Amino acid sequence: MGKGEKMTDWLLRSNEKRYYQFSRFLKERFGGRVSKIPLNAGFTCPNRDGTRGTGGCTYCSSLGSGDFGGDPSQSLLEQFAQMRQKVDAKWESIGYLAYFQANTNTYGSVEQLRRCFEPILAQDKVVGLSIATRADCLPQPVLDYLSQLARQTFLLVELGLQTIHDDTAQRINRCHSYEEFLTGFYALKKQGIPVCVHLINGLPGETREMMVESARQVGKLAPHSVKIHMLHLLRETPMAEQWLQTGFPLLEQEEYAQIVCDQLELLPPDTVIQRLTGDGDGSQLVAPQWTRNKKSVLASIDKELRRRDSMQGRRYTP
Repeated sequence: MGKGEKMTDWLLRSNEKRYYQFSRFLKERFGGRVSKIPLNAGFTCPNRDGTRGTGGCTYCSSLGSGDFGGDPSQSLLEQFAQMRQKVDAKWESIGYLAYFQANTNTYGSVEQLRRCFEPILAQDKVVGLSIATRADCLPQPVLDYLSQLARQTFLLVELGLQTIHDDTAQRINRCHSYEEFLTGFYALKKQGIPVCVHLINGLPGETREMMVESARQVGKLAPHSVKIHMLHLLRETPMAEQWLQTGFPLLEQEEYAQIVCDQLELLPPDTVIQRLTGDGDGSQLVAPQWTRNKKSVLASIDKELRRRDSMQGRRYTP
C-alpha cells in the first residue's frame, strides 16, 4: 500500500478480494506463504468442567472445539510433525503458524502453557503462535506470560465471542457475558497483544440485524483480525437435537452471503479477515448442507460485494 493511500482504495486497486485476507497479511508480514498448523494440547474448558458450566456451548461436539486439531493422544511434537507433513504435501510454505485450536488454550498454569507453547515455538520454520481461548480465562499471570511471548515472536490470541447479545449467549450455554469478553479483550490490548475475534452467524433466535450489530460493535473495538463462521449443526450436540425437534430456521447460502457483506462493510478496512465461512466435520454435519462447498460460499460473498460495488470498511465508523 502506497504512503497516504486509503486502505479501501488499496483493496480495490489490488485486483484481489474486496476484503483484507489473512493470507495476504501473512505474506506481507513474513514475505511468503505461511501455513497454520492446528494442534490439540489436551486442554478442557471452564464451560465443561463445572467451573462456569457443564456440557459446553450447545453447538460444540463432545470432543470440544477444534475439530481439525491434532490427535490429543499424540504429543504436541508428534502432532506438529504429522500436520506439517500434510501441509507440505499441499503447499510450499516459508514458515508455519502453530495454531493451538482445540478448547481453551490458556486454561492452565503458566508452567503448563510454557510446556505446550515453547517446544513448538522452537521447531524449524515456526514463525509464531495463534492461541484460541475464552476471554474469561486470562488471569494476570497468563497475561504477563502472553506479553512475554508477544515480545519474542508473532502472537495472535483468538477469542471466541460468537455474539454480543447476552440473551443468545445464555441460550447457547456460552457461560460468559459480553462484558466479560470486553474485560478480556481490553486486558490483551493493554498488553499490546493482537486479538482475533470469532463471530457465528445463524445462532438460534438471532435476526439479521442482531448479527450485523455484533459486527458493528466488534468493528468499533478495531481488533487485529476477525473470523466469521456459519453455524454448523453437528451430530449428537444439544443444538442439533434442538433443531431436529423444533426446526428453528437456518440461514440459506444467499442470505448468509448478504449478512457477511453487511458485516464486512462495518469492519475497519485494516482488520484482517481470517475466515468468512467455517469448516465443520463433514462426517458429523447435520445441517446446513450448503456449507460443505466452501468455494461456493466464498464465491457468493465475492459476487455480492461486486454487485454492491462495495468492500470491507465501506460503512465503518470508529
